[in-house]
This record gives sequence, structure tokens and C-alpha cells, in this order.
Amino acid sequence: MDTVDGNFLRRLLEGDSEFRRIYEAHKSCEKKAAKLGKKPHLTLEEEKEEKRLKKMKLEHKDKMEGYRLKAYKLLDGK
Repeated sequence: MDTVDGNFLRRLLEGDSEFRRIYEAHKSCEKKAAKLGKKPHLTLEEEKEEKRLKKMKLEHKDKMEGYRLKAYKLLDGK
């Protein structure tokens, strides 16, 4: 992430509680999925949970991108 995007992300996190909630949920899913991914063998339930977490992580990422695009448009006055 370059400095401009990093600063913009920081501003969104500080100024928008809903964006911050989605961002934190995204990071939580990412950490949990990574932890499962490090295991040498997963049970069937763990595999299902890993897939669910990855799907949720992508859903959160899509929502964050929507927020980011909306904020950019507002800043540009479009």
C-alpha cells in the first residue's frame, strides 16, 4: 500500500465507524483463516470453517472497496 492509500485508509478508519467495523471483521477473518491454513492437516469441520472465513473475508473486502470508491468520488466532487 502506498502512502496515499495508507493515509486515505487511516482517514476512513478514523472517520467512519461502519468502515472500521468492516475492516476489523475482515482482519479477524484473515487471521483466523491464516491460522487454520498453517495446520498440516485439517478436519472436515476445519476445512469448512476455513472456506467460510475466506468467503466472509472477501465479502468484507468488497464492502470496503465500495466505501473507498464512494469516498474518492465524494472527495472529487463527482
